[in-house]
Amino acid sequence: MPKFVIYQVLPRLFGNYNTTRKYKGTIEENGCGKFNSFTPRALEEIRKLGATHIWYTGILEHATKTDYSAFGIRKDHPGVIKGNAGSPYAIKDFYDVDPDLAENVTNRMEEFEALIRRTHEAGLKAIIDFVPNHTARQYHSDMKPNGVKDIGENDNPDWAFSPLNNYYYIPNEQLRPMFNTEGYDEYPAKATGNDQFTAYPSEFDWYETVKLNYGVNYMEGHQKQFDPIPDTWHKMADILCYWAAKNIDGFRVDMAEMVPVEFWGWAIPQVKNINPEIIFIAEVYKPAEYNNYLCNGKFDYLYDKVGLYEKLRGILSRNEAARDITGIWQSLSRISDRMLNFLENHDEQRIASGFFCGSGTYAEPAMIISATLTKAPVMIYMGQELGELGMDMEGFSGVDGKTSIFDYWGVSSLQAWANNGEFDGANLTDEQWNIRNCYQKLLNICLSEKAITEGEMYDLEFANFGNPAFNTHEQFAFIRKHRNEILLIAVNFYDKPVELEINIPYEAFQYLKLHDGDYYSVQNLLNEEEDLPIQRLTSYIPYRVNLSAWNGKIMKLKKANVV
Repeated sequence: MPKFVIYQVLPRLFGNYNTTRKYKGTIEENGCGKFNSFTPRALEEIRKLGATHIWYTGILEHATKTDYSAFGIRKDHPGVIKGNAGSPYAIKDFYDVDPDLAENVTNRMEEFEALIRRTHEAGLKAIIDFVPNHTARQYHSDMKPNGVKDIGENDNPDWAFSPLNNYYYIPNEQLRPMFNTEGYDEYPAKATGNDQFTAYPSEFDWYETVKLNYGVNYMEGHQKQFDPIPDTWHKMADILCYWAAKNIDGFRVDMAEMVPVEFWGWAIPQVKNINPEIIFIAEVYKPAEYNNYLCNGKFDYLYDKVGLYEKLRGILSRNEAARDITGIWQSLSRISDRMLNFLENHDEQRIASGFFCGSGTYAEPAMIISATLTKAPVMIYMGQELGELGMDMEGFSGVDGKTSIFDYWGVSSLQAWANNGEFDGANLTDEQWNIRNCYQKLLNICLSEKAITEGEMYDLEFANFGNPAFNTHEQFAFIRKHRNEILLIAVNFYDKPVELEINIPYEAFQYLKLHDGDYYSVQNLLNEEEDLPIQRLTSYIPYRVNLSAWNGKIMKLKKANVV
């Protein structure tokens, strides 16, 4: 599988040029991005950044406080909606797209299909979310194909569990959340999306969602009843095939681990019969289940959150040591190329936020590691490449270091880059430009250097334990090699410049099939204007390199003739 780069974007925010930014503002007050905001120029600039794929987050129609009843779309009760825009993961119609994103609501599907065509014309591939674990509390499909039964339409709510039901029920109980739902009526109550089998969900639960039933009886020891195939399996496989037929290139699967792996092993091959090239990326946070979802579930990739992401965050926060990265890649060595690496997404706090680093410039060493340590794909989140702070008081979540997924909002850094649709960065600060240029160089290096896309990796950290000129708490170094192409990569997580002397053991030369003692000219791919001296690569003499604070170098070595 080739290395690729995903640019994650929330269309609702990306193309919104409205600068009002009213706390808890409506769509009329704060505005909303559209499918059409992704113009050929916008897509070209995303591709030039180094992206190969765009993950369009929040495409499917979800519950919202905005009224679209004039277009034949049922209104949602505001008491079970988070924010004014609503959660993009509280799906109310699996067969429709979000009307917020359409210039002409009546033609919303045509506008989405045109977006997919533009994406492909720009040389990019399109990924959308699939949300299998839950629906909005008031699910109703206005756009389901003829003959398709709605989710829950044939349920018997007198049964707490049945493989024939699409939902789980709490018989004879009214839904009574532990907060004001403004008169919302649900009887009998349905189980909540985060596996709360109670009629009394709290404000910290996924109260806006309802758990889907895949034939697992959670109330009686997680008993599995998969024969005959549960009705929900058929419904969700049909939905996957429906979207695959629209020429998308992949699914990012929300909370895949909350759906039995047996379903995925059954459903994914059906989708790949329609499009063999389509990819499935699973959100799975249990390392003990990684192999299960890759092998038996037939996923192509998994999120690497509890491994590399959390380790890099800990290092950036000065709570953990750089040398611990070694243990991460070793623990995942057999599957490391199938782990999606990232430093930001819609669920995580912004690097530049006051809850994380306080500045996007500090992320460079971590981003170099995330992008180059393995052949795995890497992802960035819209605005990450601009040092977006994520410290706005948008509405539902308050100031939490994240960019809200629940509210109508204009993201200032994205607006500065977009410049009302010109996408020329005319309003970016020097710091924002510097961060973006760094990302652009790094991501394109990831795609162009075969030592990264196809090569082997040799970790140099263990060879430098006790090295007084290499602090393994603050620095990390490794070699990537493919045939005659050699990259020496070193990063510095320290807030001061360092002069490193990197020990390269003889075993590295053996493993990488290098001659011990050859001289090499050196080019820093991240700063090609830097003049680096010819050096000898040998196990007898440490390799010397200077690193700035919170910085790193990707050094390309070419054999030099030294007389």
